[in-house]
Amino acid sequence: MDEFVTERRARQDALWPSCQLLPGVRKLVEHLAKHKIPMAVATGSIRRNYDLKAVHHPELFDLFEGRVICGDDSRLKGLGKPRPDIFLLAAELLGRKVGEGEVSSLDTEGEEGKSFIQERARGLVLEDSTNGLEAGQRAGMKTIWVPDEKFRALAPNETYGADGVLESLESFKPEEWGLPPYEP
Repeated sequence: MDEFVTERRARQDALWPSCQLLPGVRKLVEHLAKHKIPMAVATGSIRRNYDLKAVHHPELFDLFEGRVICGDDSRLKGLGKPRPDIFLLAAELLGRKVGEGEVSSLDTEGEEGKSFIQERARGLVLEDSTNGLEAGQRAGMKTIWVPDEKFRALAPNETYGADGVLESLESFKPEEWGLPPYEP
């Protein structure tokens, strides 16, 4: 097993420099930054791999102003997706008061619980994985699934409960999600 992991890491490391942004990512991130919309990265990737991927696009990833949570972040205590913790931590990095735990565990009768639920509902999660979708849903945030085309082909009509499904971020319409529209 150790030999497999070592070989896989070496192969991935050779590919990271050629890792391209997905279509539509640059346009969306630059648009949100221009309009001062708070945003963060919440990835299941370990920090080492994230850094190796992001280093080739500093002009884009700098727009997140260091608000990046990786799957191996000690504050997650090993609780990755599909648990909601990574998205709740990202929201906290954005200065939002969202509380802890799954949205279903919040006190819907108390003022604090109601406030957390309302604040979480303002969050928008863009995800490529089903575990990430579930994490976003368990956090009480809106979710958009942008699956890999090969994965999508396995179940073309499945939404996994996402609030929206996009073939590509190129087809994302910010105004449909309460964000400023792209300029013509």
